Amino acid sequence: MIRKTVFAVLAMLVMSAAASAQEKVSIAALRFVSSAPIFIAQEKGYFKDAGLEVEFKFFQAAQPIAVAVAGGDADLGITGLTGGFFNLAGKGAMKIIAAQSREEPGYDFVAYVATNKAHAAGFTDAGKFPGKSIAITTTGSTFHYMLGMLADKRGFKLTDVTLRPLQSIPNITAALKGEQVDGALLPANNAYAAEKEGFAKIIGWVHQETPWQLGALFAGTPVIDKRRAVVEKFVEAYVKACNDYAEAFLQRDAQGKRVFGDKADALIPIIQKYVEPRPSADQVKASASYVDPKGRLLVKNLYDQVAWYQAQGMVGRDADMGKMLDLSFVKDHLDPVKK
Repeated sequence: MIRKTVFAVLAMLVMSAAASAQEKVSIAALRFVSSAPIFIAQEKGYFKDAGLEVEFKFFQAAQPIAVAVAGGDADLGITGLTGGFFNLAGKGAMKIIAAQSREEPGYDFVAYVATNKAHAAGFTDAGKFPGKSIAITTTGSTFHYMLGMLADKRGFKLTDVTLRPLQSIPNITAALKGEQVDGALLPANNAYAAEKEGFAKIIGWVHQETPWQLGALFAGTPVIDKRRAVVEKFVEAYVKACNDYAEAFLQRDAQGKRVFGDKADALIPIIQKYVEPRPSADQVKASASYVDPKGRLLVKNLYDQVAWYQAQGMVGRDADMGKMLDLSFVKDHLDPVKK
């Protein structure tokens, strides 16, 4: 009896030690399909297997995520890159370490949408933004940059578009419903929901106009400096999930058509658990944006982004993208900058 009790106590001590060995780490994110790799890594136990106890902290726009990481309220962040991000990172607060989603031809991610009234009045394609009022999250946001790229490509002045910063996707959705604006940019899941509910129409996709590296995984500089091993473990688990995601959602047949099988079916419930509004299985498939299977970044495009924000006066001229990157966590990044 005593022997059994001793073994039971020892077993409990071992379990307790194992639990305490889990390193706690937090990541700030959006409840979008584009955040899927961290959801997959969590639910499939990749973080746990790496010895990590990961806490998700959810926000409703990209800029607050950058602020949270810069201020130490979250260890890592994963979202679209903004002018505000580059300002904070330019001051040494955080560094980009791996890729999140990007606008890749053939993969729906962010849509241009018009209200029914504006659409009926002729706002039917991506070349007709001049003279329109367009809802975005914040000045200097990814949506702002996407409109800037579109203006450059289509040959109109961004100043000819009235931008309405509304802070969050729910606020943008409400403005579209109330026809307080002519249109907006929306993540695919929200754009499909808007069409389904009948208050807006998709008039184009960003990937059809201006492919680019929209999102990234980044970490607070103090976290990298003081807890590098933890960041390495996180990235390893994250990249493993990126590969799972790619195998499930990024496959094409011989004709180039996207195809989905059992691997996608297995991951869809995981994504549905976290994404809001809750997408249908078909919406998950349709809005699964491109994420590099190895977590590799389009490096030169990051430099281009900073240059654009600097030209708009939104990022200081002293901001140096080279100092905002730590490319050592992932191998063989794409489109490197020639020095």
